[in-house]
Amino acid sequence: MPEPEPPALPVAVDPRLLEVLVCPRTKGPLVYDRARNELISRAAGLAYPIRDGIPIMLPEEARVLDEA
Repeated sequence: MPEPEPPALPVAVDPRLLEVLVCPRTKGPLVYDRARNELISRAAGLAYPIRDGIPIMLPEEARVLDEA
């Protein structure tokens, strides 16, 4: 039986891209969460996923942040 493949490591996001990206809802800043591979908008309470190094900046694709 073949060994299962290890999970893919997150692709690093270009820091220059992070300087220009803003939350589509609030137009506020985003914080990169490397552990979860997401861009966090604290003002909107959303976490936008990054897939294959591409931020998915659609509110309907974002995860709602926990209040805690």
